[in-house]
Amino acid sequence: MANKEFFTYKGKPLVRCGDELYYGSMSEPFVIRMQVKTKKAVGDMQVADKVAVQLLCTDPDLSPRKQLVKASEKTGLFVAMDIADIWLERALNNKM
Repeated sequence: MANKEFFTYKGKPLVRCGDELYYGSMSEPFVIRMQVKTKKAVGDMQVADKVAVQLLCTDPDLSPRKQLVKASEKTGLFVAMDIADIWLERALNNKM
């Protein structure tokens, strides 16, 4: 089986599945999940408008409710990615 490479953002994996994006590595203590809630038309393209950002603990022994550490909703993918990177860096640095 070939080793699959992921796209990265600031050195961390960024994986998209439909309207969900995961930022970070599941082997780390925390990961970010972003869900595109609404889209808007810009020219002939659909771009993310409202994006839910969640900081999740990757511990599989925790219930899904306890895995959620922090959540927010942002306008636009750029702002969502910015806050996601800040939250993930802070969480990983405090945990290590």
